[in-house]
Amino acid sequence: MFLYIFGLVVFYYVYRWFRELKRVPNKSEKYVYITGCDTGFGNLLAKHLDTLGFCVIAGCYTEKGEDELNKACSSRLCTVQLDVTDNESIKKATDAIKALVGDRGLWAVVNNAGVSIPSAPNDWLFIEDFKHMINVNLLGVIAVTLSVLPLIKKAKGRVVNIASVFGRVSPFGGPYCISKYGVEAFNDSLRMNMAPFGVKVLCIEPGFFKTSVTDINLIQSNIKKLWDRLPQDVRDDYGSDYMDRVKVMMKQMFVKMLDGDLMKVVSCMEHAISAVHPRSRYSAGWDAKFFWLPLSYMPSCIADVLLLKDVIKPKVSIL
Repeated sequence: MFLYIFGLVVFYYVYRWFRELKRVPNKSEKYVYITGCDTGFGNLLAKHLDTLGFCVIAGCYTEKGEDELNKACSSRLCTVQLDVTDNESIKKATDAIKALVGDRGLWAVVNNAGVSIPSAPNDWLFIEDFKHMINVNLLGVIAVTLSVLPLIKKAKGRVVNIASVFGRVSPFGGPYCISKYGVEAFNDSLRMNMAPFGVKVLCIEPGFFKTSVTDINLIQSNIKKLWDRLPQDVRDDYGSDYMDRVKVMMKQMFVKMLDGDLMKVVSCMEHAISAVHPRSRYSAGWDAKFFWLPLSYMPSCIADVLLLKDVIKPKVSIL
């Protein structure tokens, strides 16, 4: 019996592997709009798609990001300055894209832009801390998608949303996981809405990767800033040595979990854009596949025990 099940599983994965090999034709006629291209995944994806022959429209937050990409890529790539929290900036970028793509429509939008701070226990934060990250990580994704959705429908193209494995499980406090859970929900609802129009909506769920979003110095500096503004009674709840324990955990656990091979994520993004038969979801990174994703399916009572086993504890809580 077990051999039959094992055989069926092997057959499924072999079949899926062959099915997913086929790529879309006429790449040089397909425009791909990517947000957050200054650094990290977005920057690498823009360069990678350019080498594959796609017409890339790279949304950059800074002029420096635009200049560096233009120097590194072919004349097929063009840049637009983009702040995903600014409706006027989004509209200006959309107008430029409409002029570029014409009647062909837009083949894909990749919602990559995101931030990771402030991240801290929830009782350290104010509502404004939540608003900023949600504006970037969730409302920015929705606003950019809606701005170009008519062009995507015209091309029967793709919407690729970069969520996170922390859109499935919340091992720490603050707005990051909340914003990524929201991206997952938006992705699922949009996928159902767009299916009748031939538009595919895909989700990438990376684990821990070494990017500016996971810069240990930036994260530690942000935590220290939040700690310094806390009332004394809250600091007493966590213990006077809490920040020292945070530093130890960051060095001993967090840094070791970071994967430096960003192409694992970029390859998933490229497959979502260029495969004839893409997957609905991609788990990028070994930690995402074999730890965080299985953890998200466990009952909360078990998952909480596993998460709390080795984390820094104040008197009560988790970083």
